[in-house]
Amino acid sequence: MSVRLLKKVLKEQELQQQQHHDESEEEEGESPYSGTRPAINPFDLLNDDDVDQLQENEPEIDDEMVVGNNHKQELSGMKSMAGAISTSNQKKKKKKKKKSKTGLSSVTNKVKEPFDDMLDTLSLDVNSSRHQPCPTKTKPETSKLCAEFVKQCAPSALQVDPKCLNPENELRRIFGSKVVKSFEKSNQASSSRQVIGGRRGAHHTRRTILVSPSEHWPRWDGSLSMEFLETKDGYHHFRYVHSSSSDQAQRTFEAAKAIHDLNGIASILLYHPYHLDSLVTMADYFKFVGENQMSADSIAKSLYALECAWHPTFSPLQANCQLKICHETNKPLFTTLFTHMKNLDRRGCHRSALEVCKLLLSLDLDDPMGAMFCVDYFALRAEEYAWLEWFSEDYKSDNSLWLFPNFSYSLAICRFYLEREEPSKDADTCATKSNSADLMKQALMLHPSVLKKLVAKVPLKDQAWTNIIKHVFFRSEKTGSASLDHLINIYVEKSYIIWRLPDLQKLLRVSALQVIETLEHSTSDAKDWACVRKEAFSSENNEYGHLLVSDFSDTVPTLPPENLQNFMVDPRMREPERNGGQIANPLDGGPAPRDVANRSALAVLFESMLPWVNYGGRGDEGGDEENHVNGHE
Repeated sequence: MSVRLLKKVLKEQELQQQQHHDESEEEEGESPYSGTRPAINPFDLLNDDDVDQLQENEPEIDDEMVVGNNHKQELSGMKSMAGAISTSNQKKKKKKKKKSKTGLSSVTNKVKEPFDDMLDTLSLDVNSSRHQPCPTKTKPETSKLCAEFVKQCAPSALQVDPKCLNPENELRRIFGSKVVKSFEKSNQASSSRQVIGGRRGAHHTRRTILVSPSEHWPRWDGSLSMEFLETKDGYHHFRYVHSSSSDQAQRTFEAAKAIHDLNGIASILLYHPYHLDSLVTMADYFKFVGENQMSADSIAKSLYALECAWHPTFSPLQANCQLKICHETNKPLFTTLFTHMKNLDRRGCHRSALEVCKLLLSLDLDDPMGAMFCVDYFALRAEEYAWLEWFSEDYKSDNSLWLFPNFSYSLAICRFYLEREEPSKDADTCATKSNSADLMKQALMLHPSVLKKLVAKVPLKDQAWTNIIKHVFFRSEKTGSASLDHLINIYVEKSYIIWRLPDLQKLLRVSALQVIETLEHSTSDAKDWACVRKEAFSSENNEYGHLLVSDFSDTVPTLPPENLQNFMVDPRMREPERNGGQIANPLDGGPAPRDVANRSALAVLFESMLPWVNYGGRGDEGGDEENHVNGHE
């Protein structure tokens, strides 16, 4: 037996004894951290490699070694020792794995026990009452708190989707991205030609959600800001505040407005490019002239200025902020949003107009602009039928919206399209909701005067419609309530175009014939619906007189040039900045503003159209002579 082999055998025996000694120590005294995974001894791996190398190098032993039975016995003994070492290592690993598993299970059991105790103490079930000494009187209070919390966390129907506010996204979906890109390139070329000759100072416009600012718009001047007022009933109330620098511009505007000086208003925008009243006035002028694109640009600039002034905590898209129109400084936001909504409707962007309408409703729950009477129209045009039903049930937590003429007919149309889109789901909802035919008959019984106005406005020229209108129930155009008549006129003016679809005309005709058939058998239903109508609209005065029917029309108002005296320019007016902003003062020696009392109506009319000419009046004996002399001069 060689010396090298003998040394290896002795080393293996020493290692084996040392391992047995370590295992005995671990079994005698376990540490408190026995559950954790023990560290691996890297020398065990080296020993295994030595044994493997030893087995591989066995044939390479020198010829000097004694070959015989003694040599074979030694080799067999070495193999048995190596097997014993490997089996001992495997046993050791299994023991360590078992210890680690038992340690982890004990830790998890210890963690689960206090966690279960915490759940028992915090649970609101009936079984938890035996563990808690609290009285049962607090259960209604906790249920109320939970109900209020769920109500606050529930999504509102008036939440606005910022992606749908951008009309360019809707135009891309309708016409395709290539068409929209070519149109944008043409607009950029025209805008670049307009910018030539102006200031070329490069600046980055702020990114807004209501409108997309153009690159050639001037920098926001900070003439407007917003302040937080209070938090009441879960709503955060805000108000716009004008800066001191805008006071002079406002005085100049009032002076120019008094004499209908359009040049004076335009000159204000040269020095104050985001003066809201001037922008709105110029938008109205461009609308009457027929320049609809320039009018829309002025409205977009106003919205850009109003959004740049928002408070950091003002988040109107979540429907939890209020800007009451009773504050004078908040009125421009409502007027510009309403005009912007109509501009989007004319462009065919009905989904964007719907989002703006939802924003108008959420900013003031009193609805000063009458957005309630056009939100159903935009929902139908945008094909948001499910949302319209949800809104009619969710808004103000009452189910009385169907009493309004626009919602009574629009909900029937909405149910008609939902029945066509989801026939399988409609079978499940028949037990809880009425079908479209019943809703249409209900609308005709509640507001029969709508039918005759729709036939005239759409128009419906078939002989069947003339026979229906001749019936006593549909013959009258008046309901006896000024408020209801006004709302019916608004609905017909806004939504008449929807009734040009043949399917809806068929639904309306069939429902009207069924109403006539039921009335021939009994007239008690008509009396019942008349009582409902009278109770819902009991006021004798027109509660919605502040809403003009023309504001809900899709026609663009225009005036011929000879009737635009209100926007004519006074050639003798001074430039705005030379007189400290007082552009309303005429030249020296000109007539001062006069009182209209005890004067000729014809003279007052001509003075309103030509304010720099004095036609005299009561108490002015020499007025005609002065005008005659001035005329010769």
